[in-house]
This record gives sequence, structure tokens and C-alpha cells, in this order.
Amino acid sequence: MEMEFFDKILASDNYGFMAMLALAVVVIWFLPAMLALVFNRKHFKLILLACIPAGFSLIAWGGVMVWAITGKAVDKYANRADVEG
Repeated sequence: MEMEFFDKILASDNYGFMAMLALAVVVIWFLPAMLALVFNRKHFKLILLACIPAGFSLIAWGGVMVWAITGKAVDKYANRADVEG
């Protein structure tokens, strides 16, 4: 039953839906790079490049997501350790 649903969607002439689906996939695939613009701008280019193969693996994509989000936090705690030490 589920396969019939997907076959019907893919076989239809609903190009708007297909375009929106493709856009959603690209946005989710490169979500770590977009978040890196806010949280880890210093490594943005590396994170952007890492998103390309990482999208094929949920574990790798999750690792790139963590890298993108924790950028400023790591620098903050590293600077605090340098000041205290």
C-alpha cells in the first residue's frame, strides 16, 4: 500500500511538489553548513565541504552537525582554560 502511494506521487505530473521535495532535501543536507554561519564561522568552508559526503550517512551528518554547532563553545572554554591556567 505504501509503495503504491509513493509510485503515484512520483509518476504524477506534480512538478511543484517534486521541486519542493528536492529543495527540502538540499536544505536538510546542508543544514550544518547553514548553522556554521552562525555558530562556527571559522570552519564554515570545511563544514560545507564535509556536508557533501556526510549526507549519505546519518552518523557522519550528525557529527558534522555537532561540529557546526559547538564551534564558539569550544573556543569559549579553551580561552577560559588559557586565562585560568
